[in-house]
Amino acid sequence: MRIAVYGAGAIGGWLGLELSRAGEDVTLIARGPHLKAMQNHGVKVLIAGEQRVAHPRCVESPADAGPQDYVFVTLKAHSFVAVADQLAPLFEQHTAVVTGVNGIPWWYFHGLEGPWNNPTLESVDPGGKLWQAIGPERAIGCVVYPAAELSAPGVIRHIEGDRFTLGEPDGNPSTRTQALCDVLNKAGFTSKVRNNLRDEIWLKLLGNICFNPISALTLATLDQVAGEPGTAAICRDMMLEARQIGEKLGARFRVSIDKRLAGGAAVGAHKTSMLQDLELGRPMEIDALVTVVQELGRLVEVATPTIDIVLALIQQRGRSAGTY
Repeated sequence: MRIAVYGAGAIGGWLGLELSRAGEDVTLIARGPHLKAMQNHGVKVLIAGEQRVAHPRCVESPADAGPQDYVFVTLKAHSFVAVADQLAPLFEQHTAVVTGVNGIPWWYFHGLEGPWNNPTLESVDPGGKLWQAIGPERAIGCVVYPAAELSAPGVIRHIEGDRFTLGEPDGNPSTRTQALCDVLNKAGFTSKVRNNLRDEIWLKLLGNICFNPISALTLATLDQVAGEPGTAAICRDMMLEARQIGEKLGARFRVSIDKRLAGGAAVGAHKTSMLQDLELGRPMEIDALVTVVQELGRLVEVATPTIDIVLALIQQRGRSAGTY
């Protein structure tokens, strides 16, 4: 199976390493010192006290990778639109694009029953660029649960988790999604195909929509954001607003808001990805995690007063820091 990983940073690099070790034909697409290190020394992952090494093909341009069966995109959501026009060399007629990004995906309304008739989402797909350049029929949804980080160019440190949940946008079973699921499991990951992937997307987003921006605004770790009464109350209000929007769109939530808060607090003194990006001067994933929920709220006519306030604050924080 030909599998390319576009944006092979921490999660993408680890994904490519394990798939390569399992015998798949893997190409990692990256850039800069990280790419050079992988080309010269292979991909290294530190996991459970063990160092694993693999030597998949590593290139800078999709044109050097050629057509693929599956393309995993593991970029931050805000970087995806900028590379949309570069993906064409990876595509054949049946190439699938697996969107392993946080937040609401650009294809969200494709195959979704309801009155909204496949609108594009301006906050995550301005002008419908991804919709047009990729085509929603190529999309396979993926909710990524593991955490990993680059400890040095070409060296990845696994933090926790191994789950990659897959699903077709229309919820129907497909041979392409099941085949990919089987390959991921063979490579040592925990993967399942869900017919209600949007439920998984919303469940993960319930935490991301509040934990991430509040941590970046307060510089607090996850246990503080979710565990201290003041910030926990703001989180609860944001979750309630987001859940109402999700339910209006047909999503079902199998975990209560109190349990979602408790789960966040239980992670401990962990810096969210948005706080890490702020500290490192990298662009923050504000639009895919927060702005898009406000946009969806306007679409389904659900008020989002708390989300609106936190969004305005984190957008201004990002502009002041040059990270938005």
